[in-house]
Amino acid sequence: MTALITLSHGSRHPRAKEGIRALTQAAAAQLGVEWADAHLEFDTPTLAEAAASLSSSRAIVVPLLFTRAFHAKIDVPRHLAEARQHCDLVLAEPLGTGSDIADVLARRLRIDDPTATHATLFPVGTSDPEQAANYDRLAAEVGRRAGVETAVVSATRGQRRFGNTHVLPLFVTHGTLLDRIPDHLPASGPLTTDLARVVVKRYRAAEKGA
Repeated sequence: MTALITLSHGSRHPRAKEGIRALTQAAAAQLGVEWADAHLEFDTPTLAEAAASLSSSRAIVVPLLFTRAFHAKIDVPRHLAEARQHCDLVLAEPLGTGSDIADVLARRLRIDDPTATHATLFPVGTSDPEQAANYDRLAAEVGRRAGVETAVVSATRGQRRFGNTHVLPLFVTHGTLLDRIPDHLPASGPLTTDLARVVVKRYRAAEKGA
């Protein structure tokens, strides 16, 4: 059976790892496969360590990344090359910003704040114009599905002006940047296990294409 490895960015936040682990366990339970979680930086295990820990000889790696920026283009291939000495690894598509992520966010908004009329997508941020445009498209799609107006405010780019809104973090797990959300605003938490079905979808697509 082909195992599942999730590969997160990593965080210094003390609760970040537990969120990644809960998501990975939930997705692996749906798939019925062995699992491990790995991190690009700030936490352990590394991808190589995770691959070495498996009893399975083959695993699919699902990057828990919303963009195809530096980490996806540079860090993931480098870590993958190092880890392949321990296990046959297949790289799946990252989480991205497609319709299934919009579904997750819209559902979260309807549960957390069913009377909301405005929502603000809160991603980490990017200097890549193409990725920034993807955030805008994602926010618009969430708005269409949830029936609310939407905006995008990045955690690390430009001024953070929220207005009267419900904040929807585009975060897989807990992170220090979530502290930048003003305390007086209603806000959802990180997506964690809400993303399990998306991880399963990425795994199955990679397994089919391998």
